[in-house]
Amino acid sequence: MQGEWAGEMVGPDVWETCRELIPAGSVFAFLAEHREVLFPPGMFADMYPSSNGRPSLPPQVLAATVVLQSLQGLSDFETVQELRCDLRWKAACGLGLYDTAFDPSLLTYFRRRLRHSADPMRIFTKVREVVAATGVLKGRQRRALDSTVLDDAVATQDTVTQIISAIRRVIREVPGAEEVAAEHCRAHDYTDPGKPRIAWDDETARAALVDALVTDALRLLGHLPEQNLGEKAANAVGMLALVAGQDVEPAEDSDGRDGRWRIAKRTVADRTVSTVDPDARHIHKNRTRHQDGFKGHASFEPETGLFTAVALTSGYGPEHHEAAVARDLLEGEDGELTVLGDSAYGTGDLRAQLQADGHTLVIKPAPLRQAIPGGFTIDDFRIDPAAGTAACPAGHTANLGQIKADGARTAQFKRVCTGCPLRERCTTSKTGRTLNVHPQYELLAAARAQAVTDPAWQDEYRRWRPPVERAIAWLVARGNRRVPYRGVIANNIWLHHRAAALNLRRLINLGLTRTSNTWQLAPATA
Repeated sequence: MQGEWAGEMVGPDVWETCRELIPAGSVFAFLAEHREVLFPPGMFADMYPSSNGRPSLPPQVLAATVVLQSLQGLSDFETVQELRCDLRWKAACGLGLYDTAFDPSLLTYFRRRLRHSADPMRIFTKVREVVAATGVLKGRQRRALDSTVLDDAVATQDTVTQIISAIRRVIREVPGAEEVAAEHCRAHDYTDPGKPRIAWDDETARAALVDALVTDALRLLGHLPEQNLGEKAANAVGMLALVAGQDVEPAEDSDGRDGRWRIAKRTVADRTVSTVDPDARHIHKNRTRHQDGFKGHASFEPETGLFTAVALTSGYGPEHHEAAVARDLLEGEDGELTVLGDSAYGTGDLRAQLQADGHTLVIKPAPLRQAIPGGFTIDDFRIDPAAGTAACPAGHTANLGQIKADGARTAQFKRVCTGCPLRERCTTSKTGRTLNVHPQYELLAAARAQAVTDPAWQDEYRRWRPPVERAIAWLVARGNRRVPYRGVIANNIWLHHRAAALNLRRLINLGLTRTSNTWQLAPATA
């Protein structure tokens, strides 16, 4: 059942007796004074539906603790140590001077209740309500979008480690699997916590080990007793089936039916990089920067320095691309916005949708790739989708082909390229230039032209796009580049808590106060 504040403290009230020691204008002082109003008990009532049992710690105390923990980037153990030993934390969370706080596991239980509640992001939502009450965003219609890669909390595993770990998990979780493994699995002693003892610098030995481990995995899966599996057991079986096949292919002289395997000479799309956190993915932020983890997305008001929305997603798949997530970040915004973003947000679909919603776009166009360095790009051709024609720089005209399933069209110049004096700047193909025209070509071409020729667009982008880089730096500061938990859901809640804490700190710096039961920003004094 939900605990209530009884007004009794263990020792003197730190806020009353040591107020002068708590930095004025800090998040600590603000929570000490306004904690009960910011996080009223009724805000968490649905998380504690039962009226029976031992009362919990008042959730507003835990909410204040989570805000400070997210702001400082601390573990559960470190957070409780701060509550026990730091006067600022005691004042902010309403603990007495001699209070030893609580066991760190209580924070885990609180996050679990949040996760399974109707509104897991309620702390972020509450701070956003405070932002709305102050009116600080009124008339400020710019939204800068950006994303960053957040490192996962686990170690990346190689193929051997993944298969062994998955087999051990099946043995541990699935009834009857231990007996099956003892009878059919011979490649490794799966009770041994270490790696197999082989000559790891011997390619033949490594190949033989991979072949044997995949065979063990398939035998184990094939001989498991037929039964209804619980969630943990079903997940373990599914994970083993996944990792046993994602990195291997039939041996060179095998037809795939004789049970001989080798490491595949390719990387499967959407590859699982760890059995400990199956949601983590290998992410290419650009051509030179590769990380394992998740994508963090943010919508930011650059003038006030406030996050208006955040999201954490998997690092793979079109539904997790920046342009796809941008729609969710801007959902619920009032009025027409000026949307700023880098080239990741410059897709034709997103541009079309935002313009249809009445927004002004200050989004950097993606650079055009040249078939030949210094040669012609698609903008050097005269394309008329309405007439269905495309004219090359030499003046030759080709018809645009039929509209494909994705809306694209193709113009094939081919024979007219023979003997063309501009061919060396146009194509290296022996059959001549083939031009692929995007479904939203006119929209994208207009955006590229505007970015080059419109001084007002350029000034807007240069002035208001860079602040979002600062916002991302705030998000990942204090070691928060690495997420603290496993899985998308838990880390998405953490990212919302992190953004809520940063927003609260920013509001306090802007003069947040409460007067006549309303949140206001006190005007700056000279």
